[in-house]
Amino acid sequence: MLYSDVKIEQVKSIGEHVDELSELLIKTVDDGASIGFLPPMKHSEAKAYWETLLNPEEMLLIAKTNDQIVGSVQLHLCTKKNGIHRGEIGKLMTHPHFRRNGIGRLLMETAEERAKQEGRSLLVLDTREGDPSNRLYTSLGFVEAGRIPFYAKSANGELHPTVFYYKSI
Repeated sequence: MLYSDVKIEQVKSIGEHVDELSELLIKTVDDGASIGFLPPMKHSEAKAYWETLLNPEEMLLIAKTNDQIVGSVQLHLCTKKNGIHRGEIGKLMTHPHFRRNGIGRLLMETAEERAKQEGRSLLVLDTREGDPSNRLYTSLGFVEAGRIPFYAKSANGELHPTVFYYKSI
C-alpha cells in the first residue's frame, strides 16, 4: 500500500461507521494492543464504546484505504481553563493487516495539525512500555515525561508500566 492511498478524515457522527470501527477495535485489542480493553472483545462492547465516544471535546480521525477504515486516533481537547492549551492523543489504532505502512504516523501527524488548528500548543499521551508505539512517538518528537509501574493489565493478568509523553507544538 502506498502512503498516498490512505486518506484521513474527521468523523462527525459514528452512526454509519459504527460496525467498521467496532471491527477495528476488536481486531486491534485481540491482537494485543493496550488501549483500555482486554481480549477477547465482544462486538457489543466495542459498539457501546463507539456509540458514546463523540462530544465537542473529542475528535475522531479515521484512516481509509479503498473505502475501508484501517486506522483511527482520537484527539481529546482539554476544556479546563488551566488546560485550554493542551490536547491528549488517545487510542491510536491501525488494523493488524495494515501495520508498518505509515498509517499510524499519518494519523498522528493529522491529529497534531488539528490540535494546532484548535489553538493547542501541547500534546500528551501514554502507552504501554515496550510496545512498538513507543518508537513511533519518539520518532515524531514526543519526549518521555515518566513512567508508572503496574499501570496496565494484559490478558494474562501481568501488570505493565506505562510511559507518558509530551510534545510542544
